[in-house]
Amino acid sequence: MTSPSPATLASDFAPGGSLRAAINLGNPILANRDVATGKVFGVSVDLATALAERLGRKLDLVVVDGAAKSVAAIDTGTADIGFFAIDPVRGAGIQFTPPYVNIEGAYLVRQDSKLKANEEVDQAGHRIAVGNGSAYDLYLTREIKSAQLVKAATSQAVVDTFVGQNLEIAAGVRQQLESDAKRLGGLRLLPGRFMVIHQAMGMGKGRSQAAHDYLSAYVEEMKASGFVANALKRHGIEGAAVAPAGRPA
Repeated sequence: MTSPSPATLASDFAPGGSLRAAINLGNPILANRDVATGKVFGVSVDLATALAERLGRKLDLVVVDGAAKSVAAIDTGTADIGFFAIDPVRGAGIQFTPPYVNIEGAYLVRQDSKLKANEEVDQAGHRIAVGNGSAYDLYLTREIKSAQLVKAATSQAVVDTFVGQNLEIAAGVRQQLESDAKRLGGLRLLPGRFMVIHQAMGMGKGRSQAAHDYLSAYVEEMKASGFVANALKRHGIEGAAVAPAGRPA
């Protein structure tokens, strides 16, 4: 089988001329916005920038505040690539690369809560705040049997929803919960994690297989070369691990 030319491959990725990358600010491990300058930065921005340079295309960032909006950007064709937690529901329309970063999903409760362990969360009468359409929302929708999920508009709004509605538990990315706990006080994380979130790049399944293969190879190369590890370090991200080679078991 003949490999596509660089020009063909670039057109597969960016049929509109520029490479449009959905960047989700709802996960602080992946991307943030500088308050002073308004500039968006993070490991996902670095990966998108390097990919656009390789393809010889201008990069346009499609900045959103929640994972569901990133998925919608791919589904509606307003973005060419994005950065997502791997999940079978999203996999209906998005083809994922192997993960580039693994992060933890955790639970947050009040200091005086009787809850001490993750296994105690799924009980009748417990209400769990989650970011609508987030990886942990999709996961907990499948896994939670007795507790009730309460959907916050975005991942960043989870803890404020938890506090404002006097809910029992908040669920989310550990680093976001830790930051909110410091901001508000009187809160604590339950020990351990309830899930590992495999963060990958992805694009719509309607794109060429050559483009999908190239994107997967690109992610593997950027992990192996130290690019991802260096980006995490440069942006001061702690608690996230570079994913091992290949796809999760």
